[in-house]
Amino acid sequence: MQNIGYARVSTDDQNLDLQINALRAAGCETIFEDRGVSGAVTKRGGLDQALATLCQGDTLVTWRLDRLGRSLPHLIEVVSSLNERGCNFHSLSEAIDTKSSGGKLIFHMMGALAEFERSLISERTIAGLEAAKKRGHELGRPKKLSVHQITHAREQIHAGEKTMAEMARLYGVNRSTLWRAMG
Repeated sequence: MQNIGYARVSTDDQNLDLQINALRAAGCETIFEDRGVSGAVTKRGGLDQALATLCQGDTLVTWRLDRLGRSLPHLIEVVSSLNERGCNFHSLSEAIDTKSSGGKLIFHMMGALAEFERSLISERTIAGLEAAKKRGHELGRPKKLSVHQITHAREQIHAGEKTMAEMARLYGVNRSTLWRAMG
């Protein structure tokens, strides 16, 4: 069982010394780094290497939570993935250690808050769509063909003056789009 460190700075001109010193003091012999990479980016070379190195019983250690990721859902995803693999997570500044019951509790609470936040966003989106409908806005993708174009195409095709393919080309749509619209 070993502690694997992960340090990240957002810009190339920032310094990792403070983080690396804290990780070494926490017993990390192996430390992976990302320089000039935003926390919003989920695919990071150093983080990916650190995660790939971890074995069951190992602990991923960061100086602060925001070094691992900026969004709560991403943090929850990474820590849940570690938990499923039998690994732990320790954030030094926030004193969150998933080896302890208290650390697990804090992370479960953060996960519950993230789920609550996603539910609120979903509810607001649905309410917004319903309000737009009531105001007369047509929801969804705009129609490719107007009622007039569909009627004209139907008349031309039934009269034998044009084929389905010709009318589709005339209106700049796929034949299947015209077929469905005429349906």
